[in-house]
Amino acid sequence: MPDNQPHPHTDASRPGFALESRVLALDGPDAAAFAHAQFANDVAALSPGQWQWNAWLTPKGRVVAVFALLRTGADALRLLLPDHDPAELGDALRRYVFRRKVAIAPRPDLHASGHFLPPAQAHGAALAGAEDAPGGLELDWGAPGLPRTLRLSASAGTADDGAREAWAVADLRLGLPRLPATQREQWTPQQLSLERLQAYSVRKGCYPGQEIVARTHFLGKAKREALLLRVPDATAAGAEVVQSGRAIGTVVSAAGQAPRFALAVLPLEREAAPLEVGGAEAVAEPFVEGFARP
Repeated sequence: MPDNQPHPHTDASRPGFALESRVLALDGPDAAAFAHAQFANDVAALSPGQWQWNAWLTPKGRVVAVFALLRTGADALRLLLPDHDPAELGDALRRYVFRRKVAIAPRPDLHASGHFLPPAQAHGAALAGAEDAPGGLELDWGAPGLPRTLRLSASAGTADDGAREAWAVADLRLGLPRLPATQREQWTPQQLSLERLQAYSVRKGCYPGQEIVARTHFLGKAKREALLLRVPDATAAGAEVVQSGRAIGTVVSAAGQAPRFALAVLPLEREAAPLEVGGAEAVAEPFVEGFARP
């Protein structure tokens, strides 16, 4: 949806619309230490009342999940998962707990809802409210050029498929990769351009995949990047991006209709010739900057 057109959820007096994002909770005295050792970003630098973008990688440096990591207390972390099932991810993480004092559990009582308007109190990486308060937790889920508010609360929000699809389009325009199951464990953080979100660290020390991420960074070996494209309406994740008759990249995720947007991984070095997806031209678009949460 173009920026200059009104959206039905730009009225703060209306309840937000329900989002697909779900919550996985890490609680206990070792929650932050466990997350710091497992996730790609610097969890130790995250203060209570703040959030950051983060990712969990395979030992080979491929991205399993991209998520918002909220530190709601000294011993409390919340993973807000746009695409991943919290029970499935929780089971996978629990294998690495060993003797740490951390409980990992989905929070089906917390629901995500959205508004296409600036937050009332939250700003940047600073949270507002509390998950057990009547209004829940408020997050600044946008940028100056594309403001949005996400709220976590006991209220599920209203059903609005059109608004939810517009939300997914906005995620892509802001540079947030949406990873369907077929695209998990396929891409490195650099290939998904997660530096745009400041979603990983190359200096904090060991975590799964850290050696590959750091080597790629310090040796300058990144050869691919994420690009935002306007694509044909039928485009789906996994579609080939073609240039001069040759497949050079892959669509990671797509959302919206007329126009439809896609996030695709393409070589850094490529020709100036037009790109195609599904036999039709795909036009590169600039990202909306300002979605990083340092």
